[in-house]
Amino acid sequence: MAEKEKFTIALLSGELDKALAAFMLATTGASMGMEVKIFFTFWGLNVIKRNEGSIKSKGLMRKMLNIMNRGGSKRLNMSKFHMFGMGTWMMKRLMKEINMPSLEEFIVMAHQMGVKLIPCSTTCGLMGADQDAFRPEAEPLAGAAYFLNEARESKVTLFI
Repeated sequence: MAEKEKFTIALLSGELDKALAAFMLATTGASMGMEVKIFFTFWGLNVIKRNEGSIKSKGLMRKMLNIMNRGGSKRLNMSKFHMFGMGTWMMKRLMKEINMPSLEEFIVMAHQMGVKLIPCSTTCGLMGADQDAFRPEAEPLAGAAYFLNEARESKVTLFI
């Protein structure tokens, strides 16, 4: 049996439209039979942070960072035309009108399709987040060497 083609995405952005693009591509790749992995780093970690509860971190600066940067798929804003929430609200409403999955639904669907959601261990260390900060769909933390190895073996690698 032939090995599946690999598709790897590095998601650096925590903005709604960019997260949606990553998950649209990931679920499409999975539906085409590809082995898909999304590596979340820096602000991209916000996409897979839990929507509820607080993030426990050590040190004043990490606590401040996590208060200012709570994350969670329900809290993401548009990269452009956010307009104090109006643009983000309009985008979500338009998505609902055409029966496009919400980001929440995309995350669950991607996980069910076998897409691996991998938080960056180095960025988690910097920001004071541990495995408990993430949704249950998230895989164990992995570092840059893991990502580079996956990217090296992938037919397609994208940075979003």
